[in-house]
Amino acid sequence: MTVRNKKHTAKPQELNLALQGGGSHGAFTWGVLDALLEEGVYRFEGISGTSAGAMNATVLAAGFAKAADLHIPDEQEALAKGSELARQTLRNFWEAVGTLGAFLTASPSHLAAQWMPWLKPLMSSSPLSPAQTNPMDINPLRSLLRQQVDFDLIKQYQGGGLVPRLFIGATNVRTGRSKVFESDDLGLDALMASACLPQIFNAVEIDGEHYWDGGYSGNPAIYPLIYRTRADDVLLVQINPIETESVPKTMPEILERINEVTFNASLLSELRAIEFVRRLLDEGRLDASQYKSMRMHRIDGGAFLQTFGSDSKLRSDIGFLQKLFARGRESAQQWLQQHREDIGVRSTL
Repeated sequence: MTVRNKKHTAKPQELNLALQGGGSHGAFTWGVLDALLEEGVYRFEGISGTSAGAMNATVLAAGFAKAADLHIPDEQEALAKGSELARQTLRNFWEAVGTLGAFLTASPSHLAAQWMPWLKPLMSSSPLSPAQTNPMDINPLRSLLRQQVDFDLIKQYQGGGLVPRLFIGATNVRTGRSKVFESDDLGLDALMASACLPQIFNAVEIDGEHYWDGGYSGNPAIYPLIYRTRADDVLLVQINPIETESVPKTMPEILERINEVTFNASLLSELRAIEFVRRLLDEGRLDASQYKSMRMHRIDGGAFLQTFGSDSKLRSDIGFLQKLFARGRESAQQWLQQHREDIGVRSTL
């Protein structure tokens, strides 16, 4: 007789995810997701992600899509299998990133000699543009994602109950507005647009429009989870610190703080709006049939990740990634211990 894991016999719980971007610091989010998936009971109806958050979201969805393709009739067994495969696809992706990072930074690698100068403009005031430093627009992550993710399989099954709906944020260069790629718009180009830092890469062109990193206009965007999903609970995984303990003095410190403020501004505006609507609903001043009261939750790794400095967002050696992964798992486990019973009941943010 087969005995199921107790975690996998619990009733599935609906939970949306909002995943911030932050370069290699996305490995912290990998750890958070691993701990959530280990529970095997969370059905992620929708995931909004930007940059590294978009990659985590897409790779996670790829795992669930593999499970959906198995056509497991039992709902809980399908969810458990999807959680297991999602954990594995995330691990495969980040370990591949770590392997790629070790290769690119190994000296005297010819590829590293070409690649590493392209990363330096992010932390400097170099007058050279990506069109000059990277004229062929080579990005090793594109090839890696093409190998790791079956976008057609995700699109085939997403929104069917097991595979989450993806909302991938980018910034329209021409209008400055947020663009959320979803459904048939999903693909490798959309993912690369979401992670396109303009100091390093050329703008990604999709259907005649050009896009930069989604963090400039929504890191991540919460509104798709409000309007395009039924679930009322959203767990935000935040990896960009909101506050700082000291006033930055050096130019790298100033630029990094500007980056943190910019990449959190739109998110804070959305959180204020959500809280405002929730308060009006609680006071009976809005029609509950017309407005959605969101229950917001957060796992915040910003303060921890801030200790590594801005350069570490470009660091991708496997030892560093595993360290962030372990801290992310620990943070998620602590959050679950404190707030597991609050999901579906009350906001904890």
